[in-house]
Amino acid sequence: MIIRKTPAELEKMRASGLLVHSILAELAGMVQEGVTTMDLEVAAEKMIRDAGARPAFKGYYVPAVGQRFGFVLCTSVNDEIVHGLPSTKVELRKGDIVSIDTGVELNGWFGDSATTVPVGEPEPKVKRLLDVTKESLERAIEQVRAGNRLFDICAAVENHVRANGFSIVKEYVGHGIGTQLHEEPQVPNYIDRRNDNPRLKEGMVFAIEPMVNAGAGDSKLKPDRWTAVAKDGSYSAHFEHCVAVTADGPWVLTRP
Repeated sequence: MIIRKTPAELEKMRASGLLVHSILAELAGMVQEGVTTMDLEVAAEKMIRDAGARPAFKGYYVPAVGQRFGFVLCTSVNDEIVHGLPSTKVELRKGDIVSIDTGVELNGWFGDSATTVPVGEPEPKVKRLLDVTKESLERAIEQVRAGNRLFDICAAVENHVRANGFSIVKEYVGHGIGTQLHEEPQVPNYIDRRNDNPRLKEGMVFAIEPMVNAGAGDSKLKPDRWTAVAKDGSYSAHFEHCVAVTADGPWVLTRP
């Protein structure tokens, strides 16, 4: 069941979303050569705690892994797609890209967002990967309108990514969000006809998160059982926003 939120509840989600936005903006400014992904983790946890919020990821139990996630951030570098583990041993280098994904619970409501940040000026082909992934998210956001269907969101990502010669990662998807980090429905970045295609209604909120590989879309897990990487070693980009369906069109809750 897709849970629709009232205008008052959306305002509470907005507060969570803006907190996530401010944290990601601060972390993006920290990304430079020599910084470790654990440096980002420590800074993020302090910001979340200082704001009176709770980390959405830390302690989150994943049955497929049989463990609780141990960090407030997912930090995924270069060929890592999602769920990368912060580490004092992962030091960022010029030419790297790092996906920073985090979520918070504030006053009972969740916000979730991700960005991918280059270390220094990216090579043209890497910049294009980042640009196309961001553009695919913006195109998906434009489809978050009452009367449209879920597949309109999915197709917007898939069509733009494929038209530009990149690949969708199919194993990982977006999701509904509200008083739980993950709610119905799943939001794939492609049309998956095995899923339902509900009509969008006011009050629905979706965490839309394109994950795009420069090479093939196939992924595999690292031995840590958390970190998903591109099988062919190609770079991967990841961007995410929480978007509400309103009478006035899409409302991106995770940016000003």
